[in-house]
Amino acid sequence: MNRARTGVDAALARSRTYLNRLTPLQTVAVAQQGALIVDTRTEQQRREQGELPGALVIDRTVLEWRLDPESGASIPEATDHDIEVVVVCRQGYSSSLAAASLRSIGLWRATDMVGGVEAWLEAGLPVTDGPADVRR
Repeated sequence: MNRARTGVDAALARSRTYLNRLTPLQTVAVAQQGALIVDTRTEQQRREQGELPGALVIDRTVLEWRLDPESGASIPEATDHDIEVVVVCRQGYSSSLAAASLRSIGLWRATDMVGGVEAWLEAGLPVTDGPADVRR
């Protein structure tokens, strides 16, 4: 029987099919042009690694509702489905799944950052001690 690939690795590969994933330096550049940088790391991960300057912190469990302008629970920055969103996590895995989910609800410009905050730090980009711009 020929079954579709299953498991998290297959889901990750499918999620990345349509993403134009960005490097940390590309992420900085699109942020300067108005893209929303959305950090989905846990509070503990942010304490350990630092906060990304200018990023909005949105818990993964409510990400779609906060960024879908039609949800009734969206943040003010979620003005329409044309907004550019770059999702960032610790290593760049869960952010790919999250970006694919955002694309599935119409946020066609959603993507993520390759390597996550670990790659950001390796590139020598700045982090802060906070406070973070947490959106609940």
